[in-house]
Amino acid sequence: MFQAGPPLFKKPPPVEYNPAIPIETFDFIITDECHRSIYDLWRQVLDYFDAFIIGLTATPSKQTIGFFNKNLVMEYNHEQAVADGVNVGFDVYRIRTRITDQGSTVEAKNWVDKRDRLTRSKWYEELDNDLLYASEDLDRSVVAKDQIRTVIRTFRDKLFTEIFPGRTDVPKTVIFAKDDSHAEDIVDIVREEFARGNDFCQKITYRTTGKDPEDLIAEFRNSYNPRIVVTVDMIATGTDIKPLEIVFFMRSVKSRIFFEQMKGRGVRVIGDTDFQAVTSDAKAKDHFVIVDAVGVCEAAKSESRPLERKPTVSLEKLLEAVAFGSTDEDVVSSLAGRLARLNQRLNKQQQVEFVEASGGASLSGITGSMFAALDADQHIERAKSDNKTGQPSDDQIKKAAESLIKEAVKPLHKPDLREKIVDLHRVTIQTIDVVSQDEVLDAGFDAKSLDRAKGIVESFEKFIAEHHDAITALQVLYSQPYRRRLTFNEIKELAKAIEKPPLGLTTERLWQAYQALEKSKVRGDGGRQLTDIVSVIRFALHQDNTLTPFADVVHDRFDRWLESQQAGGRSFTPDQLRWPELIRDHIAASMSIAPDDFAYTPFNEAGGIGKAYELFKDDLTKLLNELNEVLAA
Repeated sequence: MFQAGPPLFKKPPPVEYNPAIPIETFDFIITDECHRSIYDLWRQVLDYFDAFIIGLTATPSKQTIGFFNKNLVMEYNHEQAVADGVNVGFDVYRIRTRITDQGSTVEAKNWVDKRDRLTRSKWYEELDNDLLYASEDLDRSVVAKDQIRTVIRTFRDKLFTEIFPGRTDVPKTVIFAKDDSHAEDIVDIVREEFARGNDFCQKITYRTTGKDPEDLIAEFRNSYNPRIVVTVDMIATGTDIKPLEIVFFMRSVKSRIFFEQMKGRGVRVIGDTDFQAVTSDAKAKDHFVIVDAVGVCEAAKSESRPLERKPTVSLEKLLEAVAFGSTDEDVVSSLAGRLARLNQRLNKQQQVEFVEASGGASLSGITGSMFAALDADQHIERAKSDNKTGQPSDDQIKKAAESLIKEAVKPLHKPDLREKIVDLHRVTIQTIDVVSQDEVLDAGFDAKSLDRAKGIVESFEKFIAEHHDAITALQVLYSQPYRRRLTFNEIKELAKAIEKPPLGLTTERLWQAYQALEKSKVRGDGGRQLTDIVSVIRFALHQDNTLTPFADVVHDRFDRWLESQQAGGRSFTPDQLRWPELIRDHIAASMSIAPDDFAYTPFNEAGGIGKAYELFKDDLTKLLNELNEVLAA
């Protein structure tokens, strides 16, 4: 197939030798944001100089760690940063609606608005057929205004009673939208629901008209208005807005690094005076809140987690629990989070009073020790030290963890100190009403939904039975054992056939239907990758006992393959191992791999086909064939 026009990935100009800047110019090179500054042109610059390279990043990827040969000099996690007062912790407030989770249906003969996505011009049409749409269609092919309104209205109603109880000023909030059109819809509805002027809520994207986006960001950072900003990804990375207290997700994020960067907008610490200059009724920024309207936090992308794991247990009860010898990690983590939050609010005189009550220890020092005692790496090191063994047993690690926690909370055994903490807490905290119950939004399947799911499954299984000779992918999947491997184009053909009438289904909708009917047999949150259709077909044909995301299946097969290689005496260097892992991920998304794929991301970023041949030489072809056979079988 010939494709006219420029190549998909433009090769950066080569960095050539310059006698005015010899390769030995520097002893050390420090590269910031090294999760993205080690590729393409900058990679050539780094390779040009004969110098030690020091990389700095808050969000290292596997490729970043591989580039530096796993030479991690220092790790400073979110929990430790909170304990040290460098960052603030976060809580997660989940908003779930039926349409967000399940999509919806508009019956035929209804009149609906149609809108040009770019110009936003409208017209009306009568539906000839039922409009059936899934959650992934929202704000792309379908806009459900009431879905956006329900989320925003719930946020508004719970803002001053549950999210930030007792406050009157809307905290500085950034809402992440799916695209510019989605951002426009959110801005309109926020303004309507909060009944404030245009200055109250602003859109900041690359398509913002009127004010310069950078000027709007400066206003958001330093002025009272805007209180709420809606963006796509312009404020997602590298923008420092210290007064920000709410990070609101109305879009899903698949990249762990990107999610961490977006979440990181809220962790910044700010002085009380500067904070109150833009949010007058706030006293101190001691935490921020992630409002999750799409389940982004449930996808386990973030390696840090909320410190608060016992939100309904009072501070007094937590202190009492550790005083009586509890080493439960949830209890200790929650107490440490509460104390770190309290520490942010204490003035100098109160800090002095605490040190006097504790006999010399600061609140930040005690909190830091508690967080350190919860570190799994510290548990292992203590167990090694206590037992003089290379690899301690699980029981030894557990005992070491209990020992570290007991040492960390020992100062809190003093009744006078616990009483002082409670007194300081009462001075700085308002009572939060945990009795009033929020409305339970639809997060499951009622009887009507189960009937609908059953109908979807029955129609789908009837379809594949009737078309197994007509669609190539079904021919392959029906044959046992498989005569050959599937191609990505064959999978696309199958997905398109299922999306067409009369089925009108997506892989994710099928996944949800099976999950509703056979929850115990469904593993993970699948259906979002095109290759997941293979898992769905195999489950429908009873070739697999469980419905598992195809990527998870590939990862399990890869781990078993790697174990068998090691058992057979075949080993890989860190540089070499990176390539089978990249191949694994490519097969998980595309069903197979060929040498031509090495011209594209992420292989080209790792050196392309030339680097692969350098590492594996004549074994590269064998490796590709072997992984194609093992992982996509």
